[in-house]
Amino acid sequence: MKPGIHPEYREVVFQDISNDFTFITRSTVQTKDTIVWKDGKEYPLYKLETSSESHPFYTGAQTRVVETGRVEKFRQKFAAKSQQVNAVAAAAAAEASEAKKQRRR
Repeated sequence: MKPGIHPEYREVVFQDISNDFTFITRSTVQTKDTIVWKDGKEYPLYKLETSSESHPFYTGAQTRVVETGRVEKFRQKFAAKSQQVNAVAAAAAAEASEAKKQRRR
């Protein structure tokens, strides 16, 4: 590796500002703020708007679309067509059985 072309890879504290959840990890992110961590050392601080502690997908608070409504809407939309197809199939089956009966006679 060439010296001087790579960003500094160091330990950084990330803080979720919506719920004050903090964690430390290694990163190359550039920050101006610093914070004293639980171990007494001073680390760069990067403030996040959301993290896994506050994002609805990870917390389970995500609002789900009512899927029963989707299913019912689908059934209503295609109910008429399926009834028509079933009626045509029943009529064709009846005609076929009549034709079969007439051939036997």
